[in-house]
Amino acid sequence: MIAARLVVTVFLTGAIGWDRERLRKPAGLRTHILVGLGSALAMLVSIVTGPVVNGVSQLDPRIAQNVLTGIGFLGAGTILHLREGVVSGLTTAATLWACAVIGLAIGCGFYSGGLLTTALVLLTLYFLNLLDDYIANRVYHNLTLHAKVSGTLTETVRDILRDSNVRIIKTEVQTGREGERFVVIHFKPIPVAAAKNLNRQIDRLPGIREAIFN
Repeated sequence: MIAARLVVTVFLTGAIGWDRERLRKPAGLRTHILVGLGSALAMLVSIVTGPVVNGVSQLDPRIAQNVLTGIGFLGAGTILHLREGVVSGLTTAATLWACAVIGLAIGCGFYSGGLLTTALVLLTLYFLNLLDDYIANRVYHNLTLHAKVSGTLTETVRDILRDSNVRIIKTEVQTGREGERFVVIHFKPIPVAAAKNLNRQIDRLPGIREAIFN
């Protein structure tokens, strides 16, 4: 029973971790598996060490509560790691928390809940990625800044856009295939001539290797 629950946890949390891994997020396959395994084992420990009532071991809820508290600190670390003037890592923090809960569910033998939650998390991540791509192509345009990521430089570029009455939607840090980090600013569509003018202006800023409007 113990081995089966731990193995199932590895597969379920590994599936979520792989999605984060392929997108090169701060916490990937190994981190999600370890979070799930630790949570599952904590739940098993709470069963083994819990009080026995009428010959049946009862769960000690304090262990599960402490697991979720600890995951909160781990999730906060994934957000702060890439902050640098922009918010990043929120989704990864949420998937870590979800993996912890899935581990707790499988650890206490609640297989159906763990399996269904894993499926829903994967579907949510997949369809939201598709929605993000659709919005990026249809609703707003992007400015990609290849430079040393810093909050000061990012805010300078944002000020230039705002001074030109460009409506900024959001700003995020992304990681390329070779580990390069760059800033992407999403904004409402503007005329081509205005975009070219802004491109030239931003390209001349110190520290900017390349600015790409698309």
